[in-house]
Amino acid sequence: MTTLVFGHKSPDTDSTGSPILWAWYLNEVKGIEAKPVLLGEPNTEAAFMLTRWGLDKPAIISDLDEGQPCVVVDTNNPAELPAGINGADVLEIIDHHKLTGGLETKTPITITIRPLACTATIMIDMIGNDYNKIPDPVKGAALTCILSDTLEFRSPTTTDHDREVAEKLASDLGISIPDYAAEMFAAKSDVSSFSDAELIRMDSKEYAVSGTKFRVSVLETTAPAAVLDRKASLMDSMTQVAKEDGVDQVLLFVIDILNEEATLLVPNDLVKTVAEKSFGAHPEGDMVVLPGIMSRKKQIIPHLAV
Repeated sequence: MTTLVFGHKSPDTDSTGSPILWAWYLNEVKGIEAKPVLLGEPNTEAAFMLTRWGLDKPAIISDLDEGQPCVVVDTNNPAELPAGINGADVLEIIDHHKLTGGLETKTPITITIRPLACTATIMIDMIGNDYNKIPDPVKGAALTCILSDTLEFRSPTTTDHDREVAEKLASDLGISIPDYAAEMFAAKSDVSSFSDAELIRMDSKEYAVSGTKFRVSVLETTAPAAVLDRKASLMDSMTQVAKEDGVDQVLLFVIDILNEEATLLVPNDLVKTVAEKSFGAHPEGDMVVLPGIMSRKKQIIPHLAV
């Protein structure tokens, strides 16, 4: 049976590109029949990556059959995976997030979780001496993943090793990192075709703090005004999305990549309290700027308080 390789729901660039990279490795190096799949529509930057490198868009699946062999990448959180994940045959996990718990496997498996900014960086290390066999389009996907997750090395999650691997990939591909990153971020910033609900769910994770359930959403952009111009309708949609998704509150952070800051929308007193207790901010209106905040994983979720 074909092994499916996939990341989390609402796939960003890393959860789109890393399954492609690892499925290539399993097929071409390890001799294991595998294919990348997605758990939703890729975001605009991930779609740009597929087009830019001439890669086929992986099929989108909604659930897994009992006993389906699979490799989980860029997450280890059951809430971000298909409902049938514990009935599937998970063979391996490759990730760079904290260990969440809750996954069950049928046999002992290989788990690789490393404190790096991007899953693709870990995979390049694991591929090792077979690196030179990677075709250029797949190298292009890996480079895009790393530049996306590090925000072109601006994110505090960036390590020297992420930068080293990205520079090696860019050199092999004959690509200027600043020029290519600018193309990527322009694609990511074009959100005009998405509804408010789609924007809120596009890059989001569920997280509970002292019994309060949040959907923590980030929108990374070089054009924050294009998002903030929709502030009123976004805040209305946050209420509806919270109701539909069974959470108490949506937290929406608009990350300004170039100015290295986040704007948190503040629709009510609960979010105002979160801003004050989590970031020492004092909102006077319906949004507040948080200088230096770039990373949900390192700077937002670990500090959330109510």
